[in-house]
Amino acid sequence: MSVKSAKKKSPRGRRGMSGESETSTRVCDHEGCQEPGKFRAPKAPDVLDDFYWFCKDHVREYNAQWSFFEGKTEAEMNAQSSADKVWERRTKDWRDPEARAWARLGIEDAHQVLGDNATRNPGKAGKTGGRRLPPTEKRAADILEVREDATKTDVRKAYKALIKVLHPDMNGGDRSQEEQLQLVMWAWDQLKDSRFFK
Repeated sequence: MSVKSAKKKSPRGRRGMSGESETSTRVCDHEGCQEPGKFRAPKAPDVLDDFYWFCKDHVREYNAQWSFFEGKTEAEMNAQSSADKVWERRTKDWRDPEARAWARLGIEDAHQVLGDNATRNPGKAGKTGGRRLPPTEKRAADILEVREDATKTDVRKAYKALIKVLHPDMNGGDRSQEEQLQLVMWAWDQLKDSRFFK
């Protein structure tokens, strides 16, 4: 015999759509009432699994007067409301052993361990416009000391600043840095028309 068929055969504890216990043999708990007590109502807000059994009229009367927050202060009501928002699951606080362990290291939030990268999407790091620079343009950006997300204006400024430092006409005819100057000029040629720098 399956459990489902056993429940159909044994009507014990069945409830109707109105919450009425169809098989209850109790008498209404309201003083002086002899009607069948087929509707249950919790006895107190703190004890929700202990019930009074009432007839239909008296359960309506009882429910109309019953208040979960009866006898509680406003602070207790606010605390209950806040707890209900997260289904009464506590959030971790400084009393939590894990939080205390981080506090010993001077860290309030475990994400601080990652520093500035804590909230960055690693998939977007080092990309320009959603695409990686080709190797030659990456090398050119390194020579000009510009980041991959720089604009063309930034690239031009970096190029001009390096030319002023490296060009012999600006150094009193000193040609000792001519190789570096050639690299800077090559880098500028690679990046000046690049579609990756806007």
